[in-house]
Amino acid sequence: MISETQFNKEVDLIIINAIREDVGDGDYSSLACIPESANGKAKLLVKDEGILAGVSFAKKVFNYVDPNLSIEVLLEDGTPVRHGDIAFYVSGNSQSILKAERLVLNAMQRMSAIATKTNYFVTLLEDTQTKILDTRKTTPGLRALEKWAVKIGGGENHRFALYDMVMLKDNHIDFAGGITKAVEKTKKYLADHNLNLKIIVEARNLDEIKEILQTSGVYRILIDNFNYEDTRKAVKLIGDTCLTESSGGINEKTIRNYAECGVDYISSGALTHSVYNLDLSLKAI
Repeated sequence: MISETQFNKEVDLIIINAIREDVGDGDYSSLACIPESANGKAKLLVKDEGILAGVSFAKKVFNYVDPNLSIEVLLEDGTPVRHGDIAFYVSGNSQSILKAERLVLNAMQRMSAIATKTNYFVTLLEDTQTKILDTRKTTPGLRALEKWAVKIGGGENHRFALYDMVMLKDNHIDFAGGITKAVEKTKKYLADHNLNLKIIVEARNLDEIKEILQTSGVYRILIDNFNYEDTRKAVKLIGDTCLTESSGGINEKTIRNYAECGVDYISSGALTHSVYNLDLSLKAI
């Protein structure tokens, strides 16, 4: 996984690019009608139910736009919220507050939606050994925020990108000439380039599970698009050799059944690609 320093750099880049995209040469709506010296105060109003996420990110945005803005946090990330709750107050230069408003709302609405969905999936896995993972099926340019939201919701992060873990999927295996060749070539490449990366290998059927088990150095086996019966067989075959992960179209109706097959992890792209934004507003006081 990427380091905290690297993750923070990704978040900073999101803020820099988003303000560039939204503000450009200037917020002329505010510049035209609000005096440069005017001060004001606003509240982040919750108009929905779910898990709040993005408060810490909002603080970073306000600080980037204007370090003199003051934020009074009432509700931290991960807090269950309902209509009428106030997450925080921000006060200071009125133009600065308005300049940051849209980025704060866009990010927090989406992050809260992801945290809410993740938390729901986590509750469906209660009393099992299985943990929920996100995927790389994220909004381009916003991955750091979306994976951050998964953590806030109680889930765990899969690899961040292509560079922090090796994941040999069906196309890699087919292009490499089979599972054994793909794994052996990967281990040699990592050794030759002094890379310490974990290896995950995808299996499409029980025969591929058996072939993976004949190799060494595999951290986790991805049991992809298996039915319940074959998933249970795969888990039994794998035993304690390595970790197990189920994936492939798993949703809230099926996730519990897959967890009860005994897998260590279930990955779901739906955590980040199929959510409805939580309704939040920044209202001047």
